[in-house]
Amino acid sequence: MKNLFISLALSVICPAIHSQITVDQNRLENRIFDLAKFGLQENGTTERVAFSDADIEARKWVISQLQEMGLKTSIDFAGNIIGIREGKKSGLKPISFGSHIDRVPNGGNYDGCVGAMAALEVIQTLNENKIKTKHPLEVIIFPNEEGGVMGSRALSGNLGKEAFQVVNSTGYSMGEGIMRLGGDTTRISEVQRKKGDMAAFLELHIEQGGILDKENLDIGIVEGIVGLKWWDVDFTGFANHAGTTPMNARQDALLAAAKFIVAVNETVNSIEGAQVATVGRIKAEPGAPNVIPGKVTASLEIRDLSSEVIEKVFRAIKEKSAKIAEDSNVQIEFHPLDTTADPALTDPIIQKEIENSAKKLGLSINYMPSGAGHDAQDMATIAPTGMIFVPSKDGISHSPKEFTAAKDLANGTNVLLKTILALDKKLD
Repeated sequence: MKNLFISLALSVICPAIHSQITVDQNRLENRIFDLAKFGLQENGTTERVAFSDADIEARKWVISQLQEMGLKTSIDFAGNIIGIREGKKSGLKPISFGSHIDRVPNGGNYDGCVGAMAALEVIQTLNENKIKTKHPLEVIIFPNEEGGVMGSRALSGNLGKEAFQVVNSTGYSMGEGIMRLGGDTTRISEVQRKKGDMAAFLELHIEQGGILDKENLDIGIVEGIVGLKWWDVDFTGFANHAGTTPMNARQDALLAAAKFIVAVNETVNSIEGAQVATVGRIKAEPGAPNVIPGKVTASLEIRDLSSEVIEKVFRAIKEKSAKIAEDSNVQIEFHPLDTTADPALTDPIIQKEIENSAKKLGLSINYMPSGAGHDAQDMATIAPTGMIFVPSKDGISHSPKEFTAAKDLANGTNVLLKTILALDKKLD
């Protein structure tokens, strides 16, 4: 009878105790700083592109952190770092959460890193408070998010072999990088998860936009993540002497590329909607000041919450390109790259739990789309998925000036923690 009374008392008290648990703000921020040491440069910035030596060392550190917290830790065949904290009820699927620690060249310390370090802080907070969840908890640190959401695409079954040829700024191809990180390209298919293999997936991330910061809001609840497509666009003209070739006799590939860039901007702005398109990279050959460029390769990226809109914008750009090619006497070819991500909507039930958790903490919220791609985008194809945004100062991202205040880090991590606990009670 005494044991029954204790059990009933704890069932009333424990939810109240759980609601009072919060993460350690200083420890969380210090982990961000500790992670930034991997790849630290003389000028004080950090370089940690996927597959680099700094990336490998940072991953070893993360693994050691997970192991110290008692998680069963491994690297799967795609290079994902997986940490499992056992649940107290057998047969339940894991509640998974995490992000990435690789960075773009000349990037900042917060993109992806916030979600990854928050995941560690959630586990440590649960350990310190001796809270055992019903569901297993799975921390996932995805590799090479910035170079094509590699790890999450593998988990969702969308990483084709053609992607292995894509080379990043380290000089390593994706296939070589997977092997460097401890994966195995010959067994990628074994990584794939089926629908139902996870109870839920959550990712915390900086907003990478200025809405939350500008409007002084605490938490963004992501309704969906835009789809994106990339192309290499080749302009083939004829390289010739810059001093002896008349202007009206030139086949200037760079001039055609310049007209193309303007046409991309004009096309996107002529179509109603929030779609965006960008030419972010261009290379002219032979690259000499006294030679008319005969070959140019540029990038093209289009993003929107609708695949149909992406295709509509691409068709319009391609139509304008045909006119540019004719007027410039230059051949223009589009080569789709294997970095496509389909638009992904987050789960309404998880959205609501994020909202409830934020409100219980007295935090302001805003429902919003994500204009940037994330690992959550692929995870949404195989599991109910939620995404939490915290403010990024002045909306700056992919820059050494990227910054999120410690208070905002803690707010987002507390929302993540409380959402996980709420889902653990409700999901079976």
